[in-house]
Amino acid sequence: MTKKQRRTLDRIGAAGGLLVLAVVLAPRLSVPAIFLFLIPYFTIGWDILWKALRNIKNGQVFDENFLMAIATVGALAIGEYPEAVFVMLFYQVGELFQAVAVGKSRQSIAALMDIRPDYANVERDGKIETVDPDEVAVGEVIVVKPGERVPIDGVVLEGMSTLNTAALTGESLPRDIGPGGDVISGCVNMSGLLRVRTTKEFGDSTVAKILDLVENSSTKKARTEQFITRFAKWYTPAVVIGAVLLAVLPPLLLDGDWTKWFRQTLIFLVISCPCALVISVPLTFFGGIGGCSKAGILVKGSNYLEALARTEVVVFDKTGTLTQGVFRVATIHPEEGSEERLLELAALAESYSSHPIARSLREAYAGEIDETRVTNVEELAGRGVKADIDGETVYVGNGKLMEDMGVSWHPCHKVGTIVHVAEKGKYLGHVVISDQVKPDSQAAIAALKAAGVKKTVMLTGDAQEVGQAVGEELGLDEVHAGLLPADKVERVEALLEKKSPKATLAFVGDGINDAPVLSRADVGVAMGALGSDAAIEAADVVLMDDKPSKLAQAISMARRTLRIANQNIIFALGVKGIFLLLGVLGKANMWEATFADVGVSVIAILNATRALKE
Repeated sequence: MTKKQRRTLDRIGAAGGLLVLAVVLAPRLSVPAIFLFLIPYFTIGWDILWKALRNIKNGQVFDENFLMAIATVGALAIGEYPEAVFVMLFYQVGELFQAVAVGKSRQSIAALMDIRPDYANVERDGKIETVDPDEVAVGEVIVVKPGERVPIDGVVLEGMSTLNTAALTGESLPRDIGPGGDVISGCVNMSGLLRVRTTKEFGDSTVAKILDLVENSSTKKARTEQFITRFAKWYTPAVVIGAVLLAVLPPLLLDGDWTKWFRQTLIFLVISCPCALVISVPLTFFGGIGGCSKAGILVKGSNYLEALARTEVVVFDKTGTLTQGVFRVATIHPEEGSEERLLELAALAESYSSHPIARSLREAYAGEIDETRVTNVEELAGRGVKADIDGETVYVGNGKLMEDMGVSWHPCHKVGTIVHVAEKGKYLGHVVISDQVKPDSQAAIAALKAAGVKKTVMLTGDAQEVGQAVGEELGLDEVHAGLLPADKVERVEALLEKKSPKATLAFVGDGINDAPVLSRADVGVAMGALGSDAAIEAADVVLMDDKPSKLAQAISMARRTLRIANQNIIFALGVKGIFLLLGVLGKANMWEATFADVGVSVIAILNATRALKE
């Protein structure tokens, strides 16, 4: 609890004690009772009266402070002294409850803000200087000691350690790091000393982008929040007009009892205060974004959280999203000779290439690659490579290359990228290279379907048989293969036309080469975006770790947030509607009016704080 909140609590306690004292002493003293009750009234309500006067001066007449001021001053005017103090007292209790709840939500966001490093240890002129992260230039060497937070993105020069990425990804499993490895700002160095060469300035680092994203998320409001803002703008003036009519028309047209109807008008004003709606709905979305952040799911605004809750169709990119994006040798099929000999020739021929398939061949080959054995290397665009190995000409590539060289070859029954090998015009066999499906991709698709997502679709630039095999393994509803980036946009637009009017389509990609599709979808979700600037910039929702199952969790949390917001709207409007009717009919007293205002607010705020949970 903050100092301001503690002062409010002290005022509530003091005013409560003074109210009890006034009730006891009023009948026994000769002084007018109003003077006794004005002491607790001003003790607890002076700030509400001041805010009401200040807002009137600034042209902002119709708000809850104005309603409370009019209602309680009117109650004092007609002799309802204890009721006037009690209404103001309970209103302040509700305000305190609201402040504590908002503070709790902000603390949840502040916990994420703790990823901001306070300092950086920089090597300068052979000495270690402790400076603000903003003062470190790109290319400088920093030292990260065990237990310290990595201040800036960079590459490890020396040292072995493990990094705790929980603050960024929501996952507690540490990540091993060594020389040549990339480190991300915001992670905690758990064991060894690391020397890191910075690759970015602090303002451009991962942690700075994440903090900026979360801090500005409240500026993009959901339709539900916008409705509440528009509702409050018209509701309060309508209530004041209704109160004036209630005070004037019944006495003129019915019984002429001005005091009775003035009292009912005051009760009507207390009941009508829109605090529960104005506070609880934004608080719900604020808490929902905070809860997602703790789980490593960054949502750029309440509007995207609401859109995520209405997801009907989920479209996935394949490579790096549902699969690991790492090509590995899956099978070796020699036609002649051994598997080792076939893999050796393929690895040697591809020893100068930076292509992912070439890297996978070299990684699979257990022996040391002697590049002096390889000469006359020639890249054959779209087909493969030609090279002389130990003086003999070797061809490594696809079926088209074999045909061009007049080599008799045959296809493989395995699904994947097939690399054929021929030497001296003779077919030696082939190597099957495939991209591995992520361990939890299948569970992620099952979880989405269990959550009510009607259609799951995969778009890929891979061959049809590769895409179809992955789709069948994961249980996807549709697979579209052999697509260029522009083709993916067309497919997404076709799916957007078929979905239900109020439903949304989410596209999940790596955020780097899928920017056009991410922006075209209702909700663009970047997958495994730890350290990826492009992903954080391009997407509406960022899943910081590499697990597709986080998407189902994100949808579940978004739906819970929207459900809580709708519960508060229905509950607040329903209770207030009933009590407003009772107030007009003269069936509600000031105490019941106070419950209708403060009680509903407290209950709605308590309900809103449930959105903070992961």
